[in-house]
Amino acid sequence: MSEEKRIPTGIAGLDRVIEGGVRDNTTLLVVGSSGTGKSTFAMQYLNYGLEHGENGLYISMEEPPEQIMREAKMLGFNLDKYYNKELFFFHSKGKDFVQLVDEQLPALVEANKNYSVKTRVIIDPLTPLIWAIQDKQEQREIITKLFYTLKQLGPVLITTEEHAAPGETIGEDVLIPIYMSDGAVHLTYRPIGGAFNRALEIVKMRATRHGEEVYPYIFVRGVGVVVRTTPLISAEDVRKYDEVFDKAIRTAADLGASDRMLERLVYVKENWSYPFSPKETLQIFFESQGLNDAVTKEQLEKRKEKEGSTPETQLDIAELSGGTLQVDDDVIMPDFQDEAVVSDQEEEGLIEIDSLNELEELIK
Repeated sequence: MSEEKRIPTGIAGLDRVIEGGVRDNTTLLVVGSSGTGKSTFAMQYLNYGLEHGENGLYISMEEPPEQIMREAKMLGFNLDKYYNKELFFFHSKGKDFVQLVDEQLPALVEANKNYSVKTRVIIDPLTPLIWAIQDKQEQREIITKLFYTLKQLGPVLITTEEHAAPGETIGEDVLIPIYMSDGAVHLTYRPIGGAFNRALEIVKMRATRHGEEVYPYIFVRGVGVVVRTTPLISAEDVRKYDEVFDKAIRTAADLGASDRMLERLVYVKENWSYPFSPKETLQIFFESQGLNDAVTKEQLEKRKEKEGSTPETQLDIAELSGGTLQVDDDVIMPDFQDEAVVSDQEEEGLIEIDSLNELEELIK
């Protein structure tokens, strides 16, 4: 979908379904209840960047740096060798978030402007800030400023605890951070036994073609999180429906579609990422735009004259779901016949006869 260079997250399996990684200067929110492994995601994301020549900034609103590095080592990530060299910690004790966002972090961004090395930022967790600010408008303003400031350093990963009520898909307390972030991943934990009792779902990923399934994941010491995914449909498979789209675009043009609608169809063609045919989707779209109504032959001729030429082979509107268009007097109506039947009739060269006299003449 996008030609923009992607930055790998380092989360095994996740990058396969988000076009290779995240975009630079964006925020990725990892949401989940206790025990889903949010901090492991953060450490793995940070460690990958450090191992590939990036700097790291870890903003902790709960644990001190020593404890974070100790827990990272238990997972197989040795952050000690980067400490105060490529890796820096900012330990906020949660007393004054306004000062943190308004003064300290902007000063840090300003000081970093002279460095060309990319900095990968972690906020783990954002929860204390959310709990400390009850007013939703104030919460939104400070989170907006926080995200905007940190994105100037590089890609940002934020974790936050959610407390969903029974029946809620996602907890109400995390809706504002999800809305303000560029991407959001939801982690769930279902203690039902078996290897895969944790699952990941991509809630949003701006300007990114991403997977839409629920993906199980496990923790592997020395590796971290491993998400069980399969790659998105290949570029070769995506292009196999180009002919269907081209016919649909020609048909829409012949039926008098506006330039804006034709542009939308081209955009859909370029970004179609599903492993199934777009025929049904195109039919529904044509219906929503009023392009499947009865069209007289006279109207078609006028439209062709207006265009100045006869279009190439069309994709009949009804054919989008397996039918053809049938001429009944001077009106063209969708007739959902079987393509094979119509094809056989054409191959046999059937002749239309209006009366028995014509038949007798033909026999003679």
